[in-house]
Amino acid sequence: MSCPPWPKGQKLVHLDLKGAPPRTGYLHRLIEHFSEVGADGLLVEYEDMFPYSGELQLLQATSQPAYSREEVLALQKCASSKGMEVIPLVQTFGHMEFVLKHRPLWRLREVAHCVGTLNLHEDSSTSLVMEMLRQVVELHPGVKTLHIGADEVYMLGEGEESRRWLATAGRTVEQLFLSHVTKLAKAIKERWPHISVIMWDDMMRGMSKETLTASGLVGLVQPMLWDYTPNLDVDRTVSLLEKYCSAGMSDLWAASSFKGSTSVCTCVPSTQRHVDNHLQWLKVATSLSAGVNLKGIAITGWQRYDHLSVLCEIMPVALPSLAACLQTLLSGRFDAEDQSKVAEKLGIASVEVEAMGRSSAGDSLFPGRRLAELIVELNTLLSLEEIRFFESNMFVRGWFSPYQQQRKMVSPLIAMQIHEQASRYLAALQLKVDAVKEEMDRHYPESTGQEWIEEHVSPVTAPLHRIAADIATAMKEMLPAMPSSD
Repeated sequence: MSCPPWPKGQKLVHLDLKGAPPRTGYLHRLIEHFSEVGADGLLVEYEDMFPYSGELQLLQATSQPAYSREEVLALQKCASSKGMEVIPLVQTFGHMEFVLKHRPLWRLREVAHCVGTLNLHEDSSTSLVMEMLRQVVELHPGVKTLHIGADEVYMLGEGEESRRWLATAGRTVEQLFLSHVTKLAKAIKERWPHISVIMWDDMMRGMSKETLTASGLVGLVQPMLWDYTPNLDVDRTVSLLEKYCSAGMSDLWAASSFKGSTSVCTCVPSTQRHVDNHLQWLKVATSLSAGVNLKGIAITGWQRYDHLSVLCEIMPVALPSLAACLQTLLSGRFDAEDQSKVAEKLGIASVEVEAMGRSSAGDSLFPGRRLAELIVELNTLLSLEEIRFFESNMFVRGWFSPYQQQRKMVSPLIAMQIHEQASRYLAALQLKVDAVKEEMDRHYPESTGQEWIEEHVSPVTAPLHRIAADIATAMKEMLPAMPSSD
């Protein structure tokens, strides 16, 4: 089924820097590539990679250096040279894990065990957020739009001060949420009247039109409705957007996904899954009333589900998906002709990264191509059942069980065969791991490669190493000692 192309408005690529932050050279190549495949803006979520200073310096990353002020300015210059607007995203209510994880700021949590949600009742909470925004805005001269996050404000209303506030008759958690974002949006508008404010919409989805209208948010914020699923409910999404519009918030945004939304630890994305998400968003766009002013769409590429979760797919393996998603928006469909356009533009055999084929041209067609190839090859090896479930194979279960090891009832002949097979698998994996690590270190800080390997490779190789070591120990007890050469 074909729809009209995405209506006028920006097509933003989301740069999630709270995991696998690219080295600056690679970051600039990515920005240039985003422009080449059809994006005209960036939604940049710096988190701990922003060079916060003064009392906020503790927010900077420690596993690798945060970007310097010069590097943040260079990012903007690179984007500007391609006609791309840079919209900073600063979390200001929920998902503040990178802030509230620090001991001096524990007191600002809504509840002690929820690291992400800010206690809005503390005066210093507002001053903290406003100082974060001040530093970001001042390092983005000419900034026109700011995203204040405010999604997934978990445990809101559960803190002691919130409970006291809610004890007054007629007060609700909805009002509690709205009071903070309205206060914040007003403060931003007073300080920077020229800046438009975007916020995630999910905390408002269950609110009535009347509640939203009475909140004071109308005219202050532009909600961004996010849905990353391939079977997005078109009617429900249209209904939500129309509700926001009827409440007086007619300037609205959509948010789709090209990576980082399949599962918390996905290694290689499915392009078709993300294309399907965009096909659904096209149906939404064509179904909206004339009163809805769709400002654009942010094509998100989450690098972590939150600051404390593991890495999702890193950028190189997701670039075919991004190009396919942008082509879908530009064409209003993604048929064989569109697939061929994307494949030709990127120099690949298939838009599915697992089937894109090998290249002899290095990174000439899309930045990080060689790293993407190596990750696919390693992931394929890691996914082999005979490797991933080595502990469950017939020989290990039948001749080297814990029971047999404890009672020294091990067949040396079969144990040696198991050891030989485990060693072969480990050697094959190590060759691929070394190649991935070397290539990844060219594009990312060393800490990224280390984390990626520990998360994706170590869980598979650990049982192989353990079995090989246990067999070596068992052999010493089951075989006669070799005669001395003296």
